[in-house]
Amino acid sequence: MTSRTSLRVLGIDPGLTRCGVGIVDVAPDRSARLVHVGVVRSATDLPIERRLAAIAAGLREVIAAHSPHVVAVERVFAQDNLHTVMGTAQASGIALLLAAEHGLPAATHTPSEVKAAVTGYGSADKRQVQTMVARVLRLDELPQPADAADALALALCHAWRSGPGSAAATGGALTPAQKAWRDAEQRTTRVARTKMRTRT
Repeated sequence: MTSRTSLRVLGIDPGLTRCGVGIVDVAPDRSARLVHVGVVRSATDLPIERRLAAIAAGLREVIAAHSPHVVAVERVFAQDNLHTVMGTAQASGIALLLAAEHGLPAATHTPSEVKAAVTGYGSADKRQVQTMVARVLRLDELPQPADAADALALALCHAWRSGPGSAAATGGALTPAQKAWRDAEQRTTRVARTKMRTRT
């Protein structure tokens, strides 16, 4: 059960073969509790439409079972592997569509933003992210696989930035992690603008 003041966030690390899902309840004091963590999978030998249907069915089950208040999805960036980025983008679209179908607000966060929010360092590696997620959620073991840990980190990032315990909501000063998140976001925006100017 979630209290009236806590925020239940579903974090989704989109992927066609493995789609990480993590749900946390975050209180106004920024303390967090694990609700659910797992991975939705699709078989690689299925045609693309059936793989996307499998991802959608799995995400629907998670939403129906845990009733999140908001959905946070990792923002897709271009990669060298075109096949991988296409699958990630397709899974991301499914996640955002399901949020809309269920009347849930949705947000996207870049990997560097998530790392900065959780670890205070926008270039943290996956092990550091897993370690901090386990510490925040008071888990006995590191969340596995990495897709699931990333989903939990996404949920925490969104809750700490936008939820009842965020600086904007409480009127308080930014924490070091929130400052790092802000700086990472600003760097990402500057890089994107530079690329746009270069292309034009």
